[in-house]
Amino acid sequence: MQLGIIGMPSVGKTTIFELLTESRDRVHNIGKTNVAIARIPDERIDYLSQLYKPKKTSYAQLEVVDIPGLIPGAEKAAVLFLDSVRKADALLHVVRVFEESEVPSFNNEINPVKDIETINYELLLADLDLIEKRMERINNNKKKNQMLKELSLLERLKEAVENEVPISSLEFNDEEEEIMQNYQFLTTKPMMICLNLGENHLSHPDYPLRHEVMDLAQLKKYPVVEISASIEREIADLDGEERQIFMEEIGIEEAGIIKISRSMYYLLGLISFFTVGEDEVKAWTINQGDKAKKAAGKIHSDIERGFIRAEVVEYQDLKELGNMQAVKEKGLFRLEGKEYIVKDGDIVHFRFNI
Repeated sequence: MQLGIIGMPSVGKTTIFELLTESRDRVHNIGKTNVAIARIPDERIDYLSQLYKPKKTSYAQLEVVDIPGLIPGAEKAAVLFLDSVRKADALLHVVRVFEESEVPSFNNEINPVKDIETINYELLLADLDLIEKRMERINNNKKKNQMLKELSLLERLKEAVENEVPISSLEFNDEEEEIMQNYQFLTTKPMMICLNLGENHLSHPDYPLRHEVMDLAQLKKYPVVEISASIEREIADLDGEERQIFMEEIGIEEAGIIKISRSMYYLLGLISFFTVGEDEVKAWTINQGDKAKKAAGKIHSDIERGFIRAEVVEYQDLKELGNMQAVKEKGLFRLEGKEYIVKDGDIVHFRFNI
């Protein structure tokens, strides 16, 4: 799964990319896409690692792409932007709120509402172009009568997009869902708005246009996170107790970067199950709704092929009781078959035979 970071120029995208992927010391290509892996912080993995003291601890991961800023009217840059967005599974739209004289803003204005609408408009235009081209091909096809249902769907999509309604807000029946799988519409991708605040906004969050931004995000059904990338960089440079003291001083309970990574993970429809032991404590990434046999395949195809059963313990039960023996004595250790739907936080051991 790939998370694309998008936005206008000079909004702090690359800083957030570096913080998410812990790649601050790497050389990044200006004007090109940069790709790195982000670790998904998880206090459950932290606890399990303390409990089992394994040789290795592995967190869930997500591929993150820093997409060059959109410059309206610059055709070459727009093509790169749209191609990169098309490859992403979800989008984090970084929007500038901070004021910084050393970092000139695009068009010399800071207008978060306008920035959100500009990006949305480009995505809608790209979808409209795709819809119109496909409709033209169908209308010119001798077998048009065999594609009337697809044409009808495209007409409905066209009407929505022309009214600046993202395709993600529409509802589809099973037949339409099947047709939709043949397309890569940009406005179907899950999106989160990341408002990049100035340091002064943390103590006084009622910055200009905040209410308008929140109203727009609610209308478009975009989740919103407010952070200050400059403050997040300072937090990342501190360790342990110093970090905690600094966060308490500025009134932050949890680093914004942690909120972003965790929120995007779930926005993509992903969950984690855990395997534990003295060798390794590891989070495995699966889709919500995946069954036990498919989840086993994440570890190894042989385990999926030779699946017998899954031994399952809920994380919260283990944490409350303190050890696996106590969990078993309480009757909270379960055996599940291949149709069991794995839940977020399940601790699983697979039995298999090949």
